[in-house]
Amino acid sequence: MEHNLVTSADRADYLVDLSNIVRERSIGGPGLRSLPRLDLVVAALVRLTGDPDVRVYLIADASLLGGSREFTDQTDVGRLRRWVADGLVEEVPDADDRVLEIAGMTRVPVITGDRYDAYRTEHTWIQGNTSQFLKPTPGPGGTVTLVPLDMGVRTPAQISRREELAALKKQGLLGPDRTPLIEVLTRAWRCPERRCSLYDIHSGDRVLLPRMHRGVPTCQQHRVPLRDDGPRPATAQLKVVINGTCVARYTLDEDSVTPVGRYPDPGIALISLLDPEAAATVSREHVVVSLQQGLVLLRDVSSYGSRMRTVDKRGRLGPWEQLPPQVDRRFHPGDEVELAPSVILTRSGRIFPAELPEDWRAGVPQTPVPPGAAAPTMSV
Repeated sequence: MEHNLVTSADRADYLVDLSNIVRERSIGGPGLRSLPRLDLVVAALVRLTGDPDVRVYLIADASLLGGSREFTDQTDVGRLRRWVADGLVEEVPDADDRVLEIAGMTRVPVITGDRYDAYRTEHTWIQGNTSQFLKPTPGPGGTVTLVPLDMGVRTPAQISRREELAALKKQGLLGPDRTPLIEVLTRAWRCPERRCSLYDIHSGDRVLLPRMHRGVPTCQQHRVPLRDDGPRPATAQLKVVINGTCVARYTLDEDSVTPVGRYPDPGIALISLLDPEAAATVSREHVVVSLQQGLVLLRDVSSYGSRMRTVDKRGRLGPWEQLPPQVDRRFHPGDEVELAPSVILTRSGRIFPAELPEDWRAGVPQTPVPPGAAAPTMSV
């Protein structure tokens, strides 16, 4: 099989997301990681193309070898290290992004079981793609069959959720069941180095996620444990979408009560964003959005009325319903409120730390923070 491997992407007939294939437990027998799964995939590719010399280019996360103890056969580890040393595997921090970068430029087909939901904002060509991805599936007699993978179309809320999980995974902030380490994420953190403000929630809008190192939140720059700086204040983001285009974003803070309308004082004034026809049907104060104890509530206070539709767990929007006046309603990420025809107020799809406990409340195992360790803050 090694004669099918090439050292340059521009010589490849197919790209292989090696980390995904090695971890694909539906093929190649039991075990968390197994390199013979690649042998089965290449054999399937030879059958599919009828070319015994079909050329493949392998791309892997650096973390693949970092988990060497999870390989079923330790000889796989030596084989894989030799391939990396010989240039037969491109080892990068984020294999998904590299695979998509090459595939987007060259249109070379990709063999993977990943749908790359977290990368669809940057790599928009994935949406609806039915021709460039092949998924390995179990075949007769322990073989593998490669079938076209329909990437489908993801909603902004679905993409945002996957982007969030990818960011958490990168920093080691997902537990064994791919659930966020809530006890870490809902705390604010501070680096003991006096001039370091990477995690200080008071230093600006951009606050880094901590990196977990041996179970302890750690400063990425100074490699020291972070200090717990108390509960993380809640934050939420509103978007104004007019005629299908996001024209403005606004950030809300904990304990805020914010009127939104044509020209509230104080509040979020939309007058500069509206054409005369829309402005005529948006009240001076149309809705009031409040953020209390991590929950975002919305109340219709308008003269003209508002409609709302909510998203389900899969990011799908339900039907429009008229909002009862002067009644608080939960306003979840991805929900939409129509203030006037084609004038939509929505929440960013991102789940901020204060909302994580409720969002993952269905039996989420929480990992306690070690005594004396500090906890990090999400990037907003």
